[in-house]
Amino acid sequence: MSAVPELGELDFARLLHERARQAPDVVAHRFVHDDESAEELTHAALDARARTVAAGIAAATGGRPDPVLLLFAPGPDYLAALFGCFYAGVPAVPAFPPDPTRLARTLPRLAAIIEDAGASTVLTTSDIAPLLAEWLTSTLGGRAPHLIATDTLDPADATVDPPPAPRAGVPALLQYTSGSTALPRGVLLDHDRLRANCAEIARGFGIHPGSSGGLWLPPYHDMGLVGGILTPLATGIPVTLMSPVTFLRRPLSWLRMVSRYRATIIGAPNFAYDLCVRRATDAEVEGLDLSGVELAFTGAEPVRAETMERFAALFGPAGFRAAAFLPCYGLAEATLYVTGGKPLGGWQSVSVDREALEVHGTARPARPGHPSRDLVGCGRPGPGTRLLIADPATREPLADGAVGEIWVDSPSVTDGYWRRPEETAGTFGARTPAGAGPYLRTGDLGFVLDDELFVAGRLKDLIVINGRNLHPVDVERVCEAAVPGIRRNCGAVFAVDGAPGGTERLVVVYEADVADEARYAAAVDGIRRTVSMELNVRPHAVVLVRPRTIPKTSSGKVQRWLAHRHYLAGELDVLARTDERAGR
Repeated sequence: MSAVPELGELDFARLLHERARQAPDVVAHRFVHDDESAEELTHAALDARARTVAAGIAAATGGRPDPVLLLFAPGPDYLAALFGCFYAGVPAVPAFPPDPTRLARTLPRLAAIIEDAGASTVLTTSDIAPLLAEWLTSTLGGRAPHLIATDTLDPADATVDPPPAPRAGVPALLQYTSGSTALPRGVLLDHDRLRANCAEIARGFGIHPGSSGGLWLPPYHDMGLVGGILTPLATGIPVTLMSPVTFLRRPLSWLRMVSRYRATIIGAPNFAYDLCVRRATDAEVEGLDLSGVELAFTGAEPVRAETMERFAALFGPAGFRAAAFLPCYGLAEATLYVTGGKPLGGWQSVSVDREALEVHGTARPARPGHPSRDLVGCGRPGPGTRLLIADPATREPLADGAVGEIWVDSPSVTDGYWRRPEETAGTFGARTPAGAGPYLRTGDLGFVLDDELFVAGRLKDLIVINGRNLHPVDVERVCEAAVPGIRRNCGAVFAVDGAPGGTERLVVVYEADVADEARYAAAVDGIRRTVSMELNVRPHAVVLVRPRTIPKTSSGKVQRWLAHRHYLAGELDVLARTDERAGR
């Protein structure tokens, strides 16, 4: 496979401008709608629409480099706004548009992002602009940002050229953490990091001039944004995109899109492949041709061998090759991609002793007759990336096979969090006791065997269930607001592995606030009902424990990771519990 052209020093505004000059009529992005009809966007068309948006931004901001919030459904309007921000030299802040069926949940998060980013302008489309205008005025009053419906802008104003170079100190993107957190954090992404990570993805995925993408991933965050939009443009290959809503309604519509447009690179979290297997009919499989797929990346949540095996077995008759699966590991703080396997190299997996791994923190070979856990390797880092497995408490480097926190040093590691210097220093400035570093502390737990990275769990709080990021603070917040009989700030929420091939499962542990056995069952039932109703997640287990037994730091912070370990080891001081599997 021949390599794609080097990106040089072009930022993404000038890169699009150059693509439009050299190959104006080449399709850059294709969008498949809910009815599976397609809309194509050439380099020239995207360039013209981005210039129009840039002119609107310049008029609204007076040339100030204030962050601009993007609220769009996936599609051409979103792309034009994203590149319009690049052309205008302002930080783009992509975010999910408000969900009309869940405004009470989605609007407060948007308000928090607007306040944190200091966004002076919001870009959207005319169909949702009236709702947003009313909400912005009622919520933020005089601090409400200026609202622009980009589909009403005059194309005759498309006179803005990309700046000769990005403004010094101005990020290209603020990527807010995708979980339903009460306090979202914006990751700073500049053009240099974006360009470096796109080049690393091109290397790791073996992208060549005949490559093409076929993705449904949300375009607002790292995998869908950097992997699905920027990397294809950077490497000069076309990509066919679909809304996540369409995929979730009809998972096989994604594979029909891949088949119809001969995509060679596809990718999604583990749950998506599993969903395709569960929803597919024999007739749908017979109508597919997946023989052109050279690479099917999988990441963003635990990668499971059982899921890949089932997908390959079901869709093998349609031409899909099991060797196309490429497990990978990455995170927004490193722009996106950190490690990955080899194209058409299949995947590596190990079977380790479950107790040794989850309780004692070591990856020992599975013992006959003892519980085991199969883990899929996430590949190796590229030439410019260093991994370190460190003890999260002592920061000492650990030997191969020992479970510790994954630390990363690479050209793609970002500058930190927007307006959060203390969190930035703690997360991005890690050093070993010997002074090696700085490293990015990922908050993920893993180990290395034969240079292959295996992700074993999370030290950080974020939980991923069916591709959804759930923050423990949110679960604890709704419980403490609605459930009597539990102690405030004395709960621990975490995830455990589900059945083979299944998703992670949620566990909620709380201290009882009074010694009254008659109230224990009501508290446990109240937690289960509240979490299910408020967050649309059914807990796998709810455990009520004796007061003052939840582990905490010397400063009073709950140690969720240690409570997790006590749960797995059966060391919690249990007063009452209910378990989904046991039905009690």
